[in-house]
Amino acid sequence: MDVERIIAETLSWVGTPYRHQAATKGIGCDCIGLVRGVWVALYGRAPDMPADYAPDWSCGDANEAMLTGARRLLDECGPGEQLRGRVLVFRWRPHLPARHAGIAVAEDSFVHAYEGGRGVVKSALVPQWRRRIAGVFAFPDN
Repeated sequence: MDVERIIAETLSWVGTPYRHQAATKGIGCDCIGLVRGVWVALYGRAPDMPADYAPDWSCGDANEAMLTGARRLLDECGPGEQLRGRVLVFRWRPHLPARHAGIAVAEDSFVHAYEGGRGVVKSALVPQWRRRIAGVFAFPDN
């Protein structure tokens, strides 16, 4: 998949308000909705809808639904591969399941839907974020 196209589409979502379980550019989305929306722009169709999920990414259940879904739809990347254009999946604490996602637009920044009124933002991929990465995935070529 063309990395520059992924990045351009991802950046076009910046400023979209935060809305839990939504996926509409300019109207509202959450972190999963951002990834789903970029997917639709790239492939012209929506991926499978995820099951309902809690908005609180510090939820303590053991369900790794986000990583499982990412592995089903995306190509998992190995350590040391480029980050640009990749989907990043985060876990808040080592003992909690992954519950947040974003898309890297540079080796040192990513775009994600941030709750708390900020919506979709571009953030620096600082050490506090890097150490929470639970998986790195590429959009497939097909």
